Amino acid sequence: MKPGRSARDEWTRLHGSGFGRFLRSLLSGIPWSERAEEDVVLRLVLPRHGRTLRLHNANGRTRIVGADRSDIEVRARKTARAESAEAAKRLLEAIRIVADEVGDALELEVEVPRKWNRRGYANLEVSVPRSLSLQVSASNGKIAIEGVRGPVEARSSNGSVSIVDVIGDIAISTSNAMVCCSCTRGRLHARSSNGKIELDQHCGSIDASTSNGLIRAALEEVGKGGVQLATSNGRILLELPEEVDADVDIRVDNGVIRNERPLCQCFREKDGQIRGRLGSGGSLIKLRTSNGAISLR
Repeated sequence: MKPGRSARDEWTRLHGSGFGRFLRSLLSGIPWSERAEEDVVLRLVLPRHGRTLRLHNANGRTRIVGADRSDIEVRARKTARAESAEAAKRLLEAIRIVADEVGDALELEVEVPRKWNRRGYANLEVSVPRSLSLQVSASNGKIAIEGVRGPVEARSSNGSVSIVDVIGDIAISTSNAMVCCSCTRGRLHARSSNGKIELDQHCGSIDASTSNGLIRAALEEVGKGGVQLATSNGRILLELPEEVDADVDIRVDNGVIRNERPLCQCFREKDGQIRGRLGSGGSLIKLRTSNGAISLR
């Protein structure tokens, strides 16, 4: 041992590098330990009479923005994780974004090879014509759509769905995540199995339900289809415009009803249920929860 060097320093000099190589050799066999990324830009042309985009991105985030354009631009960040750098690079090259024309629609899908010890996905930023009709689906990824002037369908099994500044009928379905909409106009249909639903500044009718979660809806205008909100285990909060003509039907199995609006011909059929009329009556407002409170403002 050289003068001035401690026994610990000497041990590290003799054994540290070998131990580090041993650890690296162990980590190299662990699934997803190495990562590779690549940015891709695609520009696509719609079919001659095409007004619909169908997009499926199983395991990545998808954000779609309406813009003043006639084509579609896709910006994708592909990511691959594997047991080695070489395997991650090969998987990255195998991740494909496939576009096909089917009738008058353009179908776009992210294809990723499946292997137990490897994981690949692509996060998408898509710019589309504002008037395009959208059908978007995901298995394990978030969906965000904004600035569109056409009908929207969004389905995700395990990811949240966000819709902002959309004029057109909206249909949303998610199993284990939140639904959030803001500044929307049209018929809005939302379903969530285990997640809350929040709807702000909506004009039109609403049909929203969840098994386990809060439902909060704020309307600027009630559509002819009325409002139906239902949850099995959670609160419901509905905010209406100052002037509205509607028939109200509220029922709670285990909870309380808090009503801040003057109802005409208001009566209670039984504990936990109120019926009445706002203004001249008209569209039906139906609110239901099994376990929770309902607030009408």
